[in-house]
Amino acid sequence: MDSIHVLVVEDEPTLARIIKDALEANGFRVSLACDGEKGLEAFAKISPDIVVADIMMPQLSGLDMVRRIRQTDSRTPILFLTAKSTVDDVVEGFHAGGNDYLKKPFGMKELMVRIQALTGRLSAPSAPQKGKARIGHYQFDPGKRTLTYLPTGESHELPNRESEILERLCRQPHALVPARDILLDLWGDDDFFCTRSLQTFISRLRHRLSKDPDVKLINQRGEGYRLLF
Repeated sequence: MDSIHVLVVEDEPTLARIIKDALEANGFRVSLACDGEKGLEAFAKISPDIVVADIMMPQLSGLDMVRRIRQTDSRTPILFLTAKSTVDDVVEGFHAGGNDYLKKPFGMKELMVRIQALTGRLSAPSAPQKGKARIGHYQFDPGKRTLTYLPTGESHELPNRESEILERLCRQPHALVPARDILLDLWGDDDFFCTRSLQTFISRLRHRLSKDPDVKLINQRGEGYRLLF
């Protein structure tokens, strides 16, 4: 299998070098750019398999760089690196055209796994999450179908279909879960009526998770859903 060519756009030279050395030691090819403008130039020149970009950079921010990339390229995966921690900042990154993000500081092993997943190069899929899942200030138990708000201990048993949807979203936190995959998996069809039914269940889950303002269940129109926390 060909090595993955990664364009790393990072204005902190020490971090950029650490990322480059770690990735190359594990068989990746790496090109570096120190700001958004140079990132655009490098992207046009080398056509990388994936872009890993800081958000806060001089000359041109990572968000603006990605918006310009997405004007002509909708397919190349983009992973944001961010020191920001609010959900709104993360949502802005997805709206700009990002596919995933990592908060600084992060582990190099996690970065490599995220890159492999976004480029379709993981050797085997991860096992589905079966145990309890922490969602911000909530705890979800898919076995018992319960959602508990931890600050108060208030717990509710979810209807079966809501629990099945939430379980699938928890398997891939922060990642885009295609609506069509959920529909075909749970309904066996992706027609208009099934789609409207899914939208209704998503609205109910948003309401159930609304006590924690950092938990967001966002819709990427025509694509799917992301569970952020």
